[in-house]
Formats: sequence, C-alpha cells, structure tokens
Amino acid sequence: QVPKMNESIAMVKANVTLLEKENQKYKNDSVEITSKIKAALQASREDIATTYATQLQTVKSALLRNEQQLSAARQAYDKALQVKQAFMREKDRKTAEAMQALRDARRAKWQSKVADAMESFQVAGIDATHDEMLQKIQEQTAVNEARMDMALSNVDTQGIKIEEEAEKIRATELLKQFKQEMGLEAPAESAGGAKTLGPGTKVGV
Repeated sequence: QVPKMNESIAMVKANVTLLEKENQKYKNDSVEITSKIKAALQASREDIATTYATQLQTVKSALLRNEQQLSAARQAYDKALQVKQAFMREKDRKTAEAMQALRDARRAKWQSKVADAMESFQVAGIDATHDEMLQKIQEQTAVNEARMDMALSNVDTQGIKIEEEAEKIRATELLKQFKQEMGLEAPAESAGGAKTLGPGTKVGV
C-alpha cells in the first residue's frame, strides 16, 4: 500500500509543480504585455496598445484559473500527505503492537521454560532430600549395629559359657534321676562298692 500511496502523492505533487510553472509563466507574460502596452501608449499607438490589452486580459483570466487550480492542487497534495502520515502512524502503531505481542510471546515462552526448570529443580531437591534422609537412616542403623557389637563384645562371654555348661550338667543329672526312678537306667555304684538294685535294696561287694 505504501508504494501505491507514494505514487499517487507523486502524481499530485507533479500536478502542483506543473501548475506552479504555468502560474509563473502567466505572471511573466502579464508583466511583459503590460510593458508593451505602456510602450505603445507612449508611442501614441493605441491600436497596438488595444491589441496588447486584449492579450493581457486573456493572460489574466488564465492566471486566475491557474491560481484556483493551483490552490486546489496544493490542498489535494497537503491532504494526501496527511492521509499518508495518518496511515504511517497507524502502520507504526500496528507494527509496535505486533512487536510487543511477539516480545510477550517470547517472554511467556521464556517464563514457561523457567517455570519448568524451577519445577524440575524442586523435584530434584525433594529427591535429593529423600536420598539424604535414607542415607542418614542407613548410617544411623550401621552406628547402632556397631554399638551393639561393641556392647556384646564387652560382656563376660567366658562366664556365660560356664553357666551354659552348668545348666547342661544339671539338666543331664536331672534326666538321669528320672531314668533311674523309672527303671530305665541302673543306678550308679556307691563309693563303698554297693549297687542300688531297686528302691531301698543295697548289695555289698
């Protein structure tokens, strides 16, 4: 649209320029004919002066029409310039709006990327905290197990073993008594060489 508008304005401007040249020519002709009229009158040649006067009248009429046309052409040219200026302002406004919309779109896209990055960072932070928590629990568990091992190593294991052996001996003796009472096992010989065959019966050796 701008090239066509410039072409139209150029045509209007050319018309103004042409009318201005014609206007200047009519003015020059008017001055020249006026001089001839005066010269003819000084020479007492009214017939020639009358002829020039007729030409001058024609030139003045043409000059008047030319000035009217020139005025209209100049107004048309000014109007065309105003239209172009208004068009260019509107064009600049729309261009600025389009550029702003483009910047807004780019900013929105950038903000979206930042938001995604922040969300990823937060998730990563949660995962990192979770892993750290598990690691601390595992470390604490290992420490507790080590403390338990150290505590057990400090106990008198020899005394525990002796007590366990004593318990086994007592259990064996008790079991032997049950077997002897039930007749499942012969009583052991006494220190004097006597044997116990049954309840209340002793045999000397």
